[in-house]
This record gives sequence, C-alpha cells and structure tokens, in this order.
Amino acid sequence: MRRLLKQSTGPLTSELLREPGRFGLGQVPAGMVPDAVTTSICGFCSTGCRLKLHLKEGAAVSLTPDAHYPVNLGMACPKGWESLAVLDASDRVMVPLLREADGSLKEIGWESAIPTMVERFKNIQSRYGKESVAFISTGQITCEEMAFLGALAKFGMGMKHGDGNTRQCMATAVTAYKQSFGFDAPPFTYADFEESDVLVFVGANPAIAHPILWQRVLSNQRTPEIIVIDPRKTETAQSATRHISVKPKGDLWLLYALAHCIVRDGRVDENFLKEHTHGFDDFAAFLEDYAPGLVAERTGLGTEEIEILANLVSDPSKRVSWWWTMGVNQSHEGTRTAQAIINLCLMTGNIGKPGTGANSITGQCNAMGSRLFSNTTSLIAGHDFTNPVHRAKVAELLELDVSLIPTENSWAYDEILSGIERGDIKGLWIIATNPNHSWIDRERFTRLCGNLDFLVVQDMYHSTETAGLADLLLPAAGWGEKDGTFINSERRIGVIRQVRRPPGQALSDFRIFRLLANAWGCDGLFRSWTSPEAVFNIIARLTRGQPCDISGITGYDQLDTNGGIQWPFPAGSFLAIRERRLFEDGRFFTPDQRAKFIFDRPSERLPEPVSDSFPFLLLTGRGSSSQWHTQTRTSKSAILRKLSPGELLLEIHPQDASALGIASHAKVRISSQRGSIVAIAFPTATVQRGQVFLPMHDPEVNRLTHGSFDPDSRQPSYKASAVAIEKL
Repeated sequence: MRRLLKQSTGPLTSELLREPGRFGLGQVPAGMVPDAVTTSICGFCSTGCRLKLHLKEGAAVSLTPDAHYPVNLGMACPKGWESLAVLDASDRVMVPLLREADGSLKEIGWESAIPTMVERFKNIQSRYGKESVAFISTGQITCEEMAFLGALAKFGMGMKHGDGNTRQCMATAVTAYKQSFGFDAPPFTYADFEESDVLVFVGANPAIAHPILWQRVLSNQRTPEIIVIDPRKTETAQSATRHISVKPKGDLWLLYALAHCIVRDGRVDENFLKEHTHGFDDFAAFLEDYAPGLVAERTGLGTEEIEILANLVSDPSKRVSWWWTMGVNQSHEGTRTAQAIINLCLMTGNIGKPGTGANSITGQCNAMGSRLFSNTTSLIAGHDFTNPVHRAKVAELLELDVSLIPTENSWAYDEILSGIERGDIKGLWIIATNPNHSWIDRERFTRLCGNLDFLVVQDMYHSTETAGLADLLLPAAGWGEKDGTFINSERRIGVIRQVRRPPGQALSDFRIFRLLANAWGCDGLFRSWTSPEAVFNIIARLTRGQPCDISGITGYDQLDTNGGIQWPFPAGSFLAIRERRLFEDGRFFTPDQRAKFIFDRPSERLPEPVSDSFPFLLLTGRGSSSQWHTQTRTSKSAILRKLSPGELLLEIHPQDASALGIASHAKVRISSQRGSIVAIAFPTATVQRGQVFLPMHDPEVNRLTHGSFDPDSRQPSYKASAVAIEKL
C-alpha cells in the first residue's frame, strides 16, 4: 500500500484514492457548463423517484422532481426535496478515525487506516479461522458497490458470513416469493395502483411510508375500494374506504378465513389453478378448519365482516391487488402470511394482469439491488451458493478460481450476532447501516460488540449510535457524491449521479473497496472493476439466463434515456412500454413453471404475550413521512425536523390513559423485560385498547422490542412486544 502511494504525487492524489466520475477529489471538471441540469434517483425509500438536479459550476445547488419519469410524475415527498441539505451536516466524517487505548478517536488518514484494517482482520483470521470475520451491509449503497463489497469479502478476503440490513425489512418477502414463485420476483408495476378496482393494504401505511405511491393510489380513476388490514388506524386506514381492525398478528388467521370462504362459495379461478399452479387441493383441505366463526377470537373480527371482505377480494368482475410492507414482513410468521396473500391472488387469478398482484413494497432505496447483488446469503445475481452449476457460471464470468466461492450459505444477520456472542466471530465490518439503533433488542447488540476484537464502521456521519462503538471509522461518501444504480420496488433500475464532491477525505464505498482489494492483495481479481459503470456491465452479464436477466442493458445512458428499465431485460429485448409486470403468460420461475400453494398452521400464541406485569402490546412503525429509518440523514435537515414531532410520542387509547391516570402530553415510562424508556403520552383512538404505538425512528424504541424471528426468513418481529406503562 505504502509503496504504491509513494509512486504517485501524494496520498490524496494517487490513482487509488481518486474518486471516479465527475469530481475526482473535489475538482470541478473542465468544460462543465454552468447552470446545467442532470438527473438522479432519490436515495431514501424504494419508490425510486427521479430528481432533476440543478448545477452551478458543476455542483448541485437545488433540485426539482422529474415530471417525465414514470415513477413520480413530477412529485417528491419532503425527504426527496431535502436530499441535498443532509450532505452539508457538521457531523460528517472527514478523515479515517482510529480508537486509541484511552477510548478517544485519532485522525490517521487513509495511508494508515486501510493497512490497519487489513492487518487487524488478517490477524483475527490467522488466530480464529477465516470465518471469524464477517460483514453487515445495507440497502443504501449502489448495486455496483454491493457487488464489489460482496465479491471482495467472499472471494477476496475469504469471509463466509455476511448479511445486510435488508434482513430487517425484506427477507420475508424474498423468502415467500422464492418458495411460491421460484425466484424473488415482485410482479407489479406502479401503474397497478391506478388500474385496480380493489386495493388491499396489509400492514402497510403508504400515506406515510411511501407518499408518492399513495398519490398514485389517489390518482386511480376507477373509484376503487381501498381496504386496510391493520391493528392501528393509520393515516392510510383513515383515508381508506374500509379499515379492518384485526388483532395484532391475527392477519394470517384472517387470510386463511378469506380463502376458506372463497373455496366454500366456489369463487376460485379453476382455469388458472389448473394451468398455472399446483398444491391447491391440499390447500383447500387445509382451509376447512378456518371458517369465519372459528377464527373470530383470533382475529377480533365478526363473521359478517370477514364474509363481506371475502366477497370483495374474490369478485371476478374486479381487478384486485394486494400490497404489504413491514406489518407482514416483520413478524414471527411473516413468510406464511405473505404466502397467504400470494395464495389468495393465485386462487382468484389476480396476478399477471393490470391492477392485480401479490405485491410487496420494498423499504430502502436499493433493497432490491441488495437482494440481487450483495452476495450475502445468496450468490450474486440471484444465484445459489449451494448449486455447483451456479458457482461454476459465476467463476467463469468473473475469471476466478471456483474454489474461492463458498459452497454454503452465509449465516443470516441474527445468526452472525449469535456467532459474535459465542466467540465464533471476532471481527466485524459494518457498511452504511446503524444496527445499534435499528436492531431488535438494541441493548443486546451493544453488549455483543464488546465481544469483538475489532469493529470497523464505514459511514457518512460520526454521530450514529453504531459509529460510537467503532474501533475504526471510515469516512464514506453519500448519495449525490457518487455514481451508480438503484433498483426500486417495481424492479426499475435507475441511475444516481455524483453532483457534489465528498467532504474532506471521504471516499465512495466503491473507492474504499478498491483500496482494500489492493491492500489485501486480491486486486488481481478485480482488474476490470475500474468504475461503477464497468461493474454494472459485469453484473449485467452475470444475470444472463436468470429471471432477473438484464444483459440487454448497455449502460447508464440507456437507463437514463428510457426512464429507467425494469428487469428482466435480456439481450435482444425491445422496450415497447416503460411499465411491465411479471407473469402475464402465467409462467413462474419454478422448474415446472407453476406457482406453489404454501401454507402452515398459524402459531397459537405470540412469542411474547401480554401478562399482568406487562399488560400492553407495543406496536412500532413509521411515525412521519419526513423521517427515515434511524434518522441518520433526515435528522440533519432543519426542515424535516420541523415536519416531525420534536419528542417521542406514545399513542395510547384514551380509555387506557384514563384508567392509568395519564393526561395528554404527560410523561410516561414504557418498560419491557429488556429495558425502559420515557415518552410523552398521546391519547388517541388510532390504537385499540390494550395496545400502544411508538415510531421506529427514535433510538430508544428498540430497547424495548422482543427478539423473535420468522423461522423461514430469519427476519425480526418488531411489531408485538409486551410492555407496561407507568405515569411519571
């Protein structure tokens, strides 16, 4: 590393440290036209809006939403409007920082930071084995960076275990789609919001979580029935035509009851079942035990309400679409709940046609990119680590020895943490995520980090809860400071552009990975990985023959010109229309091209039921459209802070508040078996009696949540924890 740097003009002008793209390390490129305009996909949620960025002397100074992009059609939510503001925060990491023996952080520069990381990780591997170092990635960096990270960690640095924070939001949907359809394949396009006669939102609050998608719903000219299935009367439920106030985690029982009614009344699509599915007869027999009257106690709903809903979602004259997000995914049995939705679509033929589908709305801006290209718990480009044919294909296309590719799947996120607890993992690398805020049962995560010999955190800000634990903190560029691609919920690939230079010595994640590959001694594996667009072309070739085949995309210019392109787009494709859905031909990605009916008996009890000591059930979710996840970026905007509550509010039913003697805006203590926090009481009938709600954005909330997991997806269940409420 030092030898290579000395051959150049200095550490910050060397080829390895120079940022690719427009700005290098901050130089305004010659010939840049002042007051030009470029475009970039927003870097917050999975909606994937395109923004027009207005440049002055080569750097973005303002933005407006793109009126011609098929996703947002000229709209932007508060977060999108403030995308540039959060780059100027005073707590940006400007230079690599190493923790000293006294606990302080010392500025060391890249010439020391990279060799230190390599030396410490190699030393751990020599003492404990190669599997003793792991990484936790994100849905926030680009496809190209995800691919580089996963390939570097797995093929170059010899790590076996790595996962992403998409495990917290999308693993359930991924698993459900894979098991039912044969591949992780969200079937819809956003046009389906406007083409449905009946839209059913299960555990989803798009009015807050995905406001631009909610605007697409409101643009529907078919006078649709909008149904929300949710324990809480969310902002979406308040705007819907029908709110089904199901008991927490009673959704699976309800979905089976709906299927029971549809089978009983002969309202199935026999043609579709015969030609395109298998396993329905077994499913129909299973449903005999789920008559509305038999599930009333589990769901908290009356028989008549269930019967009416069953008729609405199985009307053959109506286009019915089902949509879900974290209320389903973040559950101890979320995979089967998602598959119960899929089953309802299959049995009524509501898939592959306009205004239909079993549609999972993604969370993070590039969670779909993470699902396909992060090389974490599945092999890059939707391949399988355990499949020798897949390993051979990837090895040949990447020109590497097939023995470098692990033959077993990585541990999932929670299993990696358990490995740290046991002492099996001693080194951890965290990239662009903040688990010391976001992980379930946060106190356990904090304790576990004490078991590590070396923790590296790579992020934009030094103020995050996770950065505060780091032994080495690497300064990373953020959205707007690098090039690459994101994939949104409807499988649309769009380009992000560098329109600002990173501050100080901060580098893009892509460039950091280049530095590490060189210092580790595996840079020969990545000779052709010279720029983000070069890597995009590599991963496009890797998808050839896969359901997600994008080998027909020639580069960033084609993506920009066509308003993004949805996968699949194999070589030889012609883009006749800009919005395409999957399964229009009724053929799925299973070996026999038929979708599978998958089902299982629901759990008899919650993982942590209420008790005399903890009599309330805590629900969590999004609290404001102006904040995002752990607020790592959105809290940096003064405007976004003004648009969200300035204090942590506990929603509690007025009768429960009265019984406890709690007045509006009084301070209360919320306690679980894991810890306690203080909030401000907000009595409201949006929650049912015996339930309370806290927004996920506050760092204190996950001190309360119970660490239970879906056995198939390994996704945590954030939505139902037993708590006690005490007036202060």
